[in-house]
Amino acid sequence: MTMLPCEEGHSSVYTVSELNAQIKGLLESTYRLVWVKGEISNFRMPGSGHYYFTLKDETSQIRAVFFRPQHRHLRFVPESGLQVLCQGRVSVYEPRGEYQIIVEIMEPQGLGALQLAFEQLKKKLEAEGLFDAARKNPLPACPRSLGIVTSPTGAAIRDVLKILQRSPYPLSITILPVRVQGAEAAGEISAAIRTANSLADSFDWDLLIVGRGGGSIEDLWPFNEEIVARSIAASTIPIISAVGHEIDFTISDLVSDLRMPTPTAAAEWVLARLDHLQRTLSQNEERISKSVTRILVNAEQKLRFIEERLQDPRRRLTDLRLLVDDRSERLRLALVRHLEKCGAAHAHLTAKLFYLSPARSIQDNRTLLDGQISRLNLHFCRLFDACRFKLKEYAARLESLNPLAVLARGYSVTFRLPDNRVLRRAIDVQKGERVLVMLSRGRLECTVAEVHDETTVS
Repeated sequence: MTMLPCEEGHSSVYTVSELNAQIKGLLESTYRLVWVKGEISNFRMPGSGHYYFTLKDETSQIRAVFFRPQHRHLRFVPESGLQVLCQGRVSVYEPRGEYQIIVEIMEPQGLGALQLAFEQLKKKLEAEGLFDAARKNPLPACPRSLGIVTSPTGAAIRDVLKILQRSPYPLSITILPVRVQGAEAAGEISAAIRTANSLADSFDWDLLIVGRGGGSIEDLWPFNEEIVARSIAASTIPIISAVGHEIDFTISDLVSDLRMPTPTAAAEWVLARLDHLQRTLSQNEERISKSVTRILVNAEQKLRFIEERLQDPRRRLTDLRLLVDDRSERLRLALVRHLEKCGAAHAHLTAKLFYLSPARSIQDNRTLLDGQISRLNLHFCRLFDACRFKLKEYAARLESLNPLAVLARGYSVTFRLPDNRVLRRAIDVQKGERVLVMLSRGRLECTVAEVHDETTVS
């Protein structure tokens, strides 16, 4: 850090803040207002809306800031790579010790500011598709109600009205007055277009003419504003842009549904459209008239030819009457013969039915059925008797095999307790064990006192 002598001849030490403050004051007092040209690089715009960038040339660069209040009315948008001429004052940003130029005015080099703004907006809207023919509204074949967005006092509206008054066709004209130059003009033109669309149902406008007479690029600039271009693009009513002279070209011309070089040319287009429609209708009317005349002539010739070939209808009617009488008599005779034939067939079938009556067959079958029933009953009785006899025989045999009958003759069955096993030998039980003796009537529970293994009882 440099040591600077004070008035008393002693050295003093600066703090960084003091040094930056003195440098800032020195620069701002020395370079109050300077013009600097260079190329923009590192351009950025944070949320504050201020422009921060670097101005550079082939060998050097300087930081720059363009505050929002100063660039609000800038016609174009700065971007990196753009050559500009800036007017501003040199200052120091003390917290970082960086010196910079605070821009007050900016102009592009090469293209003018308005021409640059025109090219930038044109490129932006073209990228969004606002110039595409596919999104444009179809123009009315027969304009009947026009809305004209222009200055009510300009020469353009007088020329337009003078031309439209020559129209032999009924035509409704509504003037939507706006300013066509100045800072407020773009907002008024945009508002008039939106108003026309909101009132379209009430006024039934089928075409809007938006334009003004010629002038400088500054005078025509409202028709290059983005707000006007977007209002035209959003319109559901077809719009003709008619701005300036033949050589003038605006953003409105590109966005609109049709571009006319002048307001007068737009009015002439409307009349030409109506004349073309009238000529087309007249030609169609003439063509239809000739076609109808030709059809009538051909029909008349055919009618005359048919009349010549057509016989007297009274004679034809007499022939038809005779034919009807003949066919009626033949029909009556045929009906009588048919009834006689049907009567004979009926009598024959009645006699045949009498001989083939089912009553006798029913009686014979009933007698046969009664005999069969009697034989069936007899057969069943014999069958039941045979079955009853066999049942008695089987019962007797079953009774002879009944073990209870053996017990009734004095025999008994002995079971060992507690497993209820039938005892066949004395040695199958031991002294003191309990046994169950089954008799013909009742049973005995006994205790074995002695066991004798003998085959016979003495």
